[in-house]
Amino acid sequence: MLSGTALAIADSLSQFPDEFLSGGTDKFGEDQIYAHPLANPPLIDGYFDDWSIESDSLRSLRGADGNIQFVFGAYRQHVFLYVDVSDPNVIYATPGSSIADVDHVALVTADGDFELRRIRFSAEAPGAILAMRVDGRGAAIDSQFAAHWQDTATGYRLEVRIPRHMLGKQVGIEVHNAGAGTAIVSRSFSRDQPGRFVTISAVLSSVAGGYARPGFRLTITDRSGWRLAQEGGLSSEHIDNQYSVVPKGWQLIVYRSLLERGKDDSLAAPDPSGRERQNYVARALNNEVTTSWFRNEETGRAVVAVAQPVWSGNVQTGALILKQDTAEILSLTNESLMRLITLTIAATLGAALGLLGYASWLSLRIRRLSHAADHALDDAHPSTEMPSANAADEVGDLSRSFSSVLQQLAAYNEYLRSLASKLSHELRTPLTIVRSSLENLDHEPLSEQSREYTERARSGVERLQKILNAMSEANRVEQLMDNVDSEVFDLQKVIAATTSAYSDAWPERRFKFDSKESDYHIEGSPELIVQMFDKLVDNAVDFSNKDDQISIELARIDDELTLSVTNPGPPLPGSMRNRLFESMVSVRTDASGENLGLGLNIAKIIAEGHGGSIRGENIEVRFSISLPAAARSNH
Repeated sequence: MLSGTALAIADSLSQFPDEFLSGGTDKFGEDQIYAHPLANPPLIDGYFDDWSIESDSLRSLRGADGNIQFVFGAYRQHVFLYVDVSDPNVIYATPGSSIADVDHVALVTADGDFELRRIRFSAEAPGAILAMRVDGRGAAIDSQFAAHWQDTATGYRLEVRIPRHMLGKQVGIEVHNAGAGTAIVSRSFSRDQPGRFVTISAVLSSVAGGYARPGFRLTITDRSGWRLAQEGGLSSEHIDNQYSVVPKGWQLIVYRSLLERGKDDSLAAPDPSGRERQNYVARALNNEVTTSWFRNEETGRAVVAVAQPVWSGNVQTGALILKQDTAEILSLTNESLMRLITLTIAATLGAALGLLGYASWLSLRIRRLSHAADHALDDAHPSTEMPSANAADEVGDLSRSFSSVLQQLAAYNEYLRSLASKLSHELRTPLTIVRSSLENLDHEPLSEQSREYTERARSGVERLQKILNAMSEANRVEQLMDNVDSEVFDLQKVIAATTSAYSDAWPERRFKFDSKESDYHIEGSPELIVQMFDKLVDNAVDFSNKDDQISIELARIDDELTLSVTNPGPPLPGSMRNRLFESMVSVRTDASGENLGLGLNIAKIIAEGHGGSIRGENIEVRFSISLPAAARSNH
């Protein structure tokens, strides 16, 4: 719709070709001078603060001693000039001095006939000054010009009011700096003649005013982009903020992430220089209809702009720029969008919290089930009770499956526990019969070969008896641990006495006992502790050689006693280290078959029955038992 409106207005402007000023042979019009339309005539006093245009409208020249800024303005039948010159050494005119020897500003104008006219402004002192008009007829003071020279800390300022009819179609300025001995001239034009003088067209302004509507800004430019007319205004420049909905905080972040960013809405403002150079305008000046939109990221207000080429016959004379503000529409849109975003985020957060709560509850149930499964075999008898077993969901099914597996495992484990005692009981009677039969054979006359067979049978019976005794011992220790009568005793004295007995029992080994503390009291059964100690020492003797030293150390760390038995010998295999304390596990390489691997298992049963633990280490070969010390008040 906006593009169609722009096309219709451009067609109506095609009948005013004379009102569009051409840049001549200079397509981009760099030397052109633009007179900004002023809302009020400024006071001629050398100050810029009463000019009704922005300071960005000032153009710059490179001067001899620094930057030179100037601007032209137009109000009704007058043209105004403001010049700010950087010159630390201002040379004023004196009686009899030549114009070439003083600092001055010249206004240069022509009508394309190569005859230049200059109006020179020089001062004998700050304040109001007279203008000197110089043309082909000579030089003369012209009182039609009002001018004021004002000193500054960095140079001087000049403000001039000029009758419009005194200027031709071409205008420029020259700033003469005489401070270096030889005057240096800075010009606003680079050729022999100044550039085209451009100002607002009354005819085009009248035509544009007929199409102006609230919320629209209509701008007409010539072929070089200079503004010839501008009417209307955007409602966002006048709308009261109390009627607008502005996203803030988290809403602004979400708003920016959902909507296309667009260009900064400041790019939609008229160029302060008077010449529209935006990309979409430049494309329109090259005969391309362009549409662009700009949005303020803080308020969300947007400006839609259409640039339409203006043609007169076969010649493009300029461009029409039509801008529409969507403030009112976007205000309602923002309000609805913010409400939708708020409700959506609230619903999303509610759903997320619900899912998080459900996931946390489910995770808690699974963690409890995992913990129960991990500790199901910690005790002597597997625990078959699993949490959530009565639940009707998948976690309940998993819990019941675990319980079923653990029940089967408990039954199998109980069978294994009772297997040794059952075998011992069942085999003991046949074994007694075999032994008595062998003893009876000793009283019968037998050949040498028969007696050899009898001895072999008796040896086998004895080995079998040892095996049965070991199996019975492990089972008996478990039963004793359940019914042990505990007492507080000094572990150091028990170990010291037992070590002395070992020295007599195995004279080919050297036993060394070491303890540093004096308080080694524990609560338990001394007989079972000695039996546990026997298993460790017996193991150390079996895996050491003649004259090897077996070190026995008793140490206390806080409320824990550690009994260690160390012997030289082959290191413990890494793959078996965690299984050495299981029943019927042995790493012995002899083929006698007399050792069933029950010694360390019995030591583990006794240690754990006293609230301790056992471990094996490859520091030489060390087995350590940790036991809780008795409270000091108990002894």
